[in-house]
Amino acid sequence: MVGPVRPVIVLFGSSIVQFSFGDGGWGASLAHHYSRQALQVLATVFPKDAPVQPSLVIVYFGGNDSSIPLPDEPSPHVPLSEYKENMREIGLYIRSLSETTRVIFLSCPPVNEKMLITNTRTNEACRIYSNACVEMCNELSRTDPSFEVIDLFNAIQKCDNWANTCFRDGLHFTSVGSDIVAAEILKTISEAKWEPSMYFGDLPTEFEEVM
Repeated sequence: MVGPVRPVIVLFGSSIVQFSFGDGGWGASLAHHYSRQALQVLATVFPKDAPVQPSLVIVYFGGNDSSIPLPDEPSPHVPLSEYKENMREIGLYIRSLSETTRVIFLSCPPVNEKMLITNTRTNEACRIYSNACVEMCNELSRTDPSFEVIDLFNAIQKCDNWANTCFRDGLHFTSVGSDIVAAEILKTISEAKWEPSMYFGDLPTEFEEVM
């Protein structure tokens, strides 16, 4: 078996390692240094000559992009105009994979600022980046109904006491938050004017039920 081209780095240890990928954690910082931008790996993740192309791709970027840049420190922040254009390029590339490939964008959700360890994320920034994502997708969908967008910033805030109920650390979802995201995705798929439909209730049974 051919191994990966890039080296594999494993963090192995106790809860110190587990929580290193939290907001501002050292594991997240290492991952940022060793990662590549999404645009640079699109063709690798989604090769156009693949024998089978995806029917649906759900795209989410924005949480890191909307973070506040810190002076003299590495930051995942991406300027708003660049973020919007990056999302457009990602969407158009994925859409070009096949005539029936569809795309759902998830906009930037809110955060619980009081829970966050560092002050690098604000709800105001999340709102601005969420609006940019929704606006960008609406522009694409005017000429191509293959694009849909879910406004997570507002969807999450419809939940009672959302800041404490939907987040386990201010940034990452609890099961309640995840349920909201899943419900929004299923609702979008069921209401989309796509042919053929990709709603699970409309799909044929692939395997006979075993009694």
